[in-house]
Amino acid sequence: MASAKEIQSRMKSIQDTMKITSAMYMISSSKLKKAKKTLADTEPYFYSLQSAIGRVLRHMDDTEHRYFDERPEIEPQDRKIGYIVVSADKGLAGAYNHNVFRIAEECMEKNSRCQLFVLGEVGRQYFYKKGVDVDTNFRFTVQKPTMHRARVISEKMIAMYLEGQLDEVHIIYTRMVNAATMVAEKEQLLPLKKMTFATQAQLLADMHQEEIEMVPSADEVLNSIVPNYLRGMIYGCLVESYASEHNSRMMAMDAATSSAKDMLKDLSIKYNRVRQAAITQEITEVISGAKAQKKKL
Repeated sequence: MASAKEIQSRMKSIQDTMKITSAMYMISSSKLKKAKKTLADTEPYFYSLQSAIGRVLRHMDDTEHRYFDERPEIEPQDRKIGYIVVSADKGLAGAYNHNVFRIAEECMEKNSRCQLFVLGEVGRQYFYKKGVDVDTNFRFTVQKPTMHRARVISEKMIAMYLEGQLDEVHIIYTRMVNAATMVAEKEQLLPLKKMTFATQAQLLADMHQEEIEMVPSADEVLNSIVPNYLRGMIYGCLVESYASEHNSRMMAMDAATSSAKDMLKDLSIKYNRVRQAAITQEITEVISGAKAQKKKL
């Protein structure tokens, strides 16, 4: 059995660690609240853009627009697919990073011509150690997502898609369902699917369709709206991932703090037993010494 001094030293180490996990919990809690407020403030604008695209599509003929071109002539195995992978800049967030990496690796197994655009230092280090070729255009930190970063990413992805360097663009991120559930998922950004914008049209199917004059043309209107919509989609995914990361870290740090308390409880019992045994041994030695002295007398 360990000595009382060793147990005390271990208890102090656990207490110091518990202070760190408690502080990290509080920090993540504060950042989570800010991220959720940011998302709530910006969501209405981008939902309005989605609705506007749906309205424009209702007044267009069946001609294909370049942002909706699925390029069916290209075989599935020959399609060049870009994946924006949103990870964290540091660990200690439970399975947050692992779930994102698992989806990315599954996508890589299905298509050998895929290209990864990794955000977050943990993701870059992970794929670097795996020997995966990662695009280095976006060496951004994922802390405090900004519209500027979303604009840079969207412009690059749109340019590569329109130039034919990529046939599809997907984003792999983590969506926060509620305070206890985070889901890593993959969402297609390009080409856009008309069914994504069909909800509003279906709701208004039996209503009078308004007359809209689009100048200079519906194609040009979409050329103006769609980049803003994609920018908002990417920004929303970045904020969702940021919020999910801190929510995962809160849960991980809360679990670590609870485990530390349980360990301290067990060590406290062990320490009391060791101390009691030492006291009992000292009393026994004193009594034995007294008896020995009495016999000599």
